[in-house]
Amino acid sequence: MDHPNIATIDLNLLRVFDSIFREGNILRAAERLGMSQPAASHALARLRHALKDDLFVRSARGMLPTARAEQLAGPVRQALSYLELGLQSGPFDPATATQRFTIALDNASAVSLSAPILAAVSAAAPLLRLELRPSGTLDIDRMIDEADLDLFIGKARAPLERFASEELFTDDFAVLHRARKTPAEAADTRPLTVEELTARPHLHLSSAGDDTDFLDRWLEEHGARREVRHAVPLLGCEAVLETQDFFIVMRRRMAAALCRRTGLAVSDLPFPAPRLATCLRWHRRLDAQPAHQWLRRTIHAACAEIHPR
Repeated sequence: MDHPNIATIDLNLLRVFDSIFREGNILRAAERLGMSQPAASHALARLRHALKDDLFVRSARGMLPTARAEQLAGPVRQALSYLELGLQSGPFDPATATQRFTIALDNASAVSLSAPILAAVSAAAPLLRLELRPSGTLDIDRMIDEADLDLFIGKARAPLERFASEELFTDDFAVLHRARKTPAEAADTRPLTVEELTARPHLHLSSAGDDTDFLDRWLEEHGARREVRHAVPLLGCEAVLETQDFFIVMRRRMAAALCRRTGLAVSDLPFPAPRLATCLRWHRRLDAQPAHQWLRRTIHAACAEIHPR
């Protein structure tokens, strides 16, 4: 089988290939690269000829990659990423930087950290762009591998040699609920009792991915049990709690952030709750990249202000 010679391929064609693979659409790929659609189509035709494969086929869902394109996508993305890193290896000046970073956050991090991270980055690097994405349906490790994500912020994931990780802070659990009605009730900051915790039905936060079975085990040890009546997503929990008397057990920082923008309240559990670490995760190829180093330091500083150790 004949293999194409890299010396005969215009490397700019690989940028077009990578953009089409990521966008699934020639027009969007061309816009991403700052070129016209005819120019992108012509580049794709040249690469098809060089590689002797269609690479992409049109469908109702857009440009679908062939098996050959699927094989090429990962190596091409990594090669372009390393080239971009090499070109960006000089001094980094946040005041003039125009880079774009894509960060995935789990639900708790999105609720409690999006605003402080954007504020800290915008203050120091006004031209830099952040794309913050929910991590729920994403293949995080694959996207970090392929340079589609610069950072993940969320619960610690399984350690792998090619990824680096740093803890931002740890968080315990608290109970989010409808605000108490009278001033005397509102001034009561004591932890909930077993009786209070089990007198009201609970909701399971379906989109958080946190294990709250520790509460059921503790209640069982104390001869009690709670009723978990429904499961609701994070986006719907505020509206439910503002009008109905339920409890939701969630990470404290997320509960506090929801309280600041609603009329909800937070109460402590009647025992010391487990703590979860929120971490940064990135590819080790970015360890020494100046812009990425700056971004990590900025996120750490933003978290330290609202999450003192």
